[in-house]
Amino acid sequence: MDNDYFSIDAILAENQKIQCTFKVDILDMGHLGGGSDRDIKALTKVPMPIWLAYIVLYSDWADFNIPTPFGSRVRNALKAEPRSVKLSALVGAGGLWYGFGKMIMDILSEEQANGMSEVLTQTFRGRLTEVIDQAQHFAALGPSGGASGDATQLFREGLDGTERELFSLAQDSAKRTKRWYEGNDRARR
Repeated sequence: MDNDYFSIDAILAENQKIQCTFKVDILDMGHLGGGSDRDIKALTKVPMPIWLAYIVLYSDWADFNIPTPFGSRVRNALKAEPRSVKLSALVGAGGLWYGFGKMIMDILSEEQANGMSEVLTQTFRGRLTEVIDQAQHFAALGPSGGASGDATQLFREGLDGTERELFSLAQDSAKRTKRWYEGNDRARR
C-alpha cells in the first residue's frame, strides 16, 4: 500500500480511528468527540481518524495508545501462529490491517515503529505461503470442486485486503497456468 493521495487503500487506512487522550483543554472543539460539550477538556479520550490525529498528536495536544489490533494480545497470537488470526476482523473497513499498521508506524517513535514493522513483516511472511497455497488449491478444484466456492469465501474472509488481492492474483495465475498446460498437452497429441 502506498501513501498516494488518490489511493483508495490509503484513504481507508487513514480513516481508521485511534483513541487520543488530550493533554490540554481545547476550546470550541468539543464536536470532535461527537458529544454536546463545547470544549475538549484535558484527559478526555476521543476516538478520531488517523488523518485528524496526525495534526492533534504533532501539535502535542494529545497522546494515543497503540490500537487494539496491534496490542500485546494480538502480537502474542501472531507470534504463536500468524495463520490463526483473522486480520480482517481486527480493523473493519475492508480489513486493511497492514495499511492501518503502516499508518500507525508513521506516528510512532523510531524504536516503536521498528517493533511494529517487525510484527507486520513477520505476520506477512508467516501467512504468505498459506495464502498462495490455498489460492492454487482452490484454483485447481475449479468450478466443479463442489463446495469449494464456500470454502474459498470462508478462507478469504479472514484475510487482510492486501492478502485477498494476492490470493486473487495467485488463483488467477494458477488457472491460467492450468489452461496453458492443457493447451500444450492437446497440441502434442
